[in-house]
Amino acid sequence: MDIRHLEYFLEVAKHLNFTKAAAALHISQPTLSKTIKGMEEELGVPLFDRSFRQLALTDAGKALQQNAKNVIHAYENLTSEMDDVFSLKKGEIRIGIPPIIGAAFCSNLISQYIDTYPHIKVSLIEVGSKKIKHGIMEGSLDIGFVCSNPLNKRNVESIELIKDPLMVLVSNDHSLCESNSVHITDLEKEAFIMYRQDFSLYDSILDTCTGAGFYPNIVCESSQKDFILEMVEAKLGIALLPARICGQIKETHIKAIPFKHPEIHLELGMIWKRNEHIPFSVREFIAIAKNSILKE
Repeated sequence: MDIRHLEYFLEVAKHLNFTKAAAALHISQPTLSKTIKGMEEELGVPLFDRSFRQLALTDAGKALQQNAKNVIHAYENLTSEMDDVFSLKKGEIRIGIPPIIGAAFCSNLISQYIDTYPHIKVSLIEVGSKKIKHGIMEGSLDIGFVCSNPLNKRNVESIELIKDPLMVLVSNDHSLCESNSVHITDLEKEAFIMYRQDFSLYDSILDTCTGAGFYPNIVCESSQKDFILEMVEAKLGIALLPARICGQIKETHIKAIPFKHPEIHLELGMIWKRNEHIPFSVREFIAIAKNSILKE
């Protein structure tokens, strides 16, 4: 039994279907079935219960699944460390970015990293902060930009990059348009164009509104800044966006109004998994991010 066999087993355990697993592994189904059968013979126990329409892991299969993940993870750490030893300065870094913040907050940092390490592949994945935190924990992401501090800091390392107050966006003929500032209670009867529920700012806005004694009337949810702006311009509601993004808005039919006392902030942080071997590509990204904070 080798690493490849364990990878085959984990793929079958993931799909609980030999056909789907074989397609994902780009091998034939007979080859995959033969490999799993050989593993069962070598271990002396069945790994899958084949008596039902869909495969099911046996108790032995469940035990192997967890141990196989640990072995493959240790192997990946080993090969990553060997790359570091030989200073290849190659590799890949997978970065999660909430779509709503996009280039406004991360472009300079990522651009600097790419200029410094052009041979490292940078993969950017746009998802909400909640999914980014999940991706960090399960290992599908190396670095995550999140719009709130993680609750469970025992499992992640984090640094705070930016604290940016939210502003209220209204159309030019809105009743609040002439106001120099607003209070959260001024928005009680407004229709809200909101972030999707998998965004941490969704929870922050909801908590602030309910703390002020009302539940926001949410008429639309989106992850796309341009769509949110179009909805505000079409007079379908108001929206709350970070001040830095509001400063870049070129639409003339929209006005951004600050809160009298900034009540909600985009607290942009960067997280990565704690107690793990950190590959060269990730270490250098963290170093560049920390250096950029010191320069501000």
